[in-house]
Amino acid sequence: MEADKKITQTEKTQTTDCDLSEQIKAATKESHVRAENTQLMLAYQRGQVSLQQYKLLLCSLYKVYEALEEELDRNCSHEAVAPIYFPQELARLESLKKDLEHFYGQNWKEQLVVPAATLRYAQRLREIGRKHPEYLVAHAYTRYLGDLSGGQVLGRITQKSLGLKTGEGLAFFSFPGVSSPNLFKQLYRGRMNSIELTKEQREEVLQEATRAFELNIEVFDDLQNLLNISENNELRQRHKTPSQKIPEAKSAQTLVMPSTLASSSQLLRMLLGVCVALAVGMGVYAF
Repeated sequence: MEADKKITQTEKTQTTDCDLSEQIKAATKESHVRAENTQLMLAYQRGQVSLQQYKLLLCSLYKVYEALEEELDRNCSHEAVAPIYFPQELARLESLKKDLEHFYGQNWKEQLVVPAATLRYAQRLREIGRKHPEYLVAHAYTRYLGDLSGGQVLGRITQKSLGLKTGEGLAFFSFPGVSSPNLFKQLYRGRMNSIELTKEQREEVLQEATRAFELNIEVFDDLQNLLNISENNELRQRHKTPSQKIPEAKSAQTLVMPSTLASSSQLLRMLLGVCVALAVGMGVYAF
């Protein structure tokens, strides 16, 4: 829409190997391949997405985008952030809220469960937002342009796999403020390449881009571990005899878990150790 109209002839010029966007692409090539080959992403590529997988992914995406967008908002006038600040076109937080409410209901915040890797990711975003706002460029580029590219494919896979014919629960994948993803990505890269950084800052941003991929890989792996434990627990429960006692589930103050998760002492220890319940006001593919 409006952002697409802002593309000037200067911003349409071809990128070069010296451009920040191309340097990030080169620096993260290996990590990108690894992210695409995580168990969770391979399941997506095979079209084998379960509702539980998608719901857990939405929970983690919410925490990541909550931190990212709050830090982008807070640093929107920073000289490195301002050129790539497009809240009307790119912001994902409100879309994620709609999807979570669709699947969990109005009390969705009380039911969110996220693994330790997601919390580390969010913590890192808040840390650099305070200390090195220019690093946010790496994370914004990694997440938003991924959402505009591969994320659109994942949206179609999710809709087909879960039978979401009406499109409800898929708001995360929709960008109503971007009429042409390709033109917008061109604009975004042009703006990012215009950011003035010292040689040291540029190197640090490249390192942060690699870190962003690594953080995403850790999130995917942690989510898959949660799913594996849950599935194994379900199988064990089916084979339990009536005489076998099910360990009593402990409760966390704001953590609400499905019964199949809460009944596993192994999963409970993991969740209580590495997960957080998201209280009000705190604040997939990648790439």
